[in-house]
Amino acid sequence: MKKPTWVIDKERARRAAAAETVWLFGIHAVRDALANPRREKLRLVLTKNAADRLGPEGISGGPAPEIVDPRKFDSHVPIDPESVHQGAALEVKPLRWGSLAEICIGGEGAPLVVLLDRVTDPHNIGAILRSAEVFGARAVIAPLRHSAPETGALAKTASGALERQPYLRVGNLADAMEELKAMGFTLIGLDGDGNVTLAEAVQGAGSRPIGLVLGAEGPGLRDKTRDTCDVLARIPFSGGFGSLNVSNAAAVSLYAATAR
Repeated sequence: MKKPTWVIDKERARRAAAAETVWLFGIHAVRDALANPRREKLRLVLTKNAADRLGPEGISGGPAPEIVDPRKFDSHVPIDPESVHQGAALEVKPLRWGSLAEICIGGEGAPLVVLLDRVTDPHNIGAILRSAEVFGARAVIAPLRHSAPETGALAKTASGALERQPYLRVGNLADAMEELKAMGFTLIGLDGDGNVTLAEAVQGAGSRPIGLVLGAEGPGLRDKTRDTCDVLARIPFSGGFGSLNVSNAAAVSLYAATAR
């Protein structure tokens, strides 16, 4: 009996996910990944200088390093030659953090998550992961499509936070939001036209867990995302320039949520 198309597509996607690997680069990103017991490490490529900087203890958590000539480094690893790799690159499998419920109900940190709607710039997401870790959020959540996957650039911007801060990519963001609401989360959408301030929205959540929902710069939140939020809030500003970079807005919002 011939398998249905949807079954074939699901199996193909599962095989592709199993084969997916990521090249991390830069001393800090590589060091943090090597020290992460959750991370499956496949191949470590270093210059002698980078190996000396990492030291025997730093290297011990990964595969045997391949020491290469710095002038030929780019020919050994498939990363952008313009990347600031510092002579260190590590091929890994993407992290598997577990289900939304496992992380958001019983995970470590404050009862606080960040949801990103079509934020595709890896540098922005890396910075948001870093802020989420600083303020103790349980997870950063983004749709599987139209968001930045794990990449070397994201990991380098995150300054190690990618190894410690759960980054969950879900099939459908609106469904994940509904699931969070069923868990008791109040979802605060950040929008320049919000009818309350961020401080008022946080205060209105009382002691309930909070999900901060941020959209891409320019288009902002999609209609479905806006409709699924419990409240739309604005960050007050002064002067004629009334918007923040999404990573800066995330940092401000995380501070407001943890300061309640």
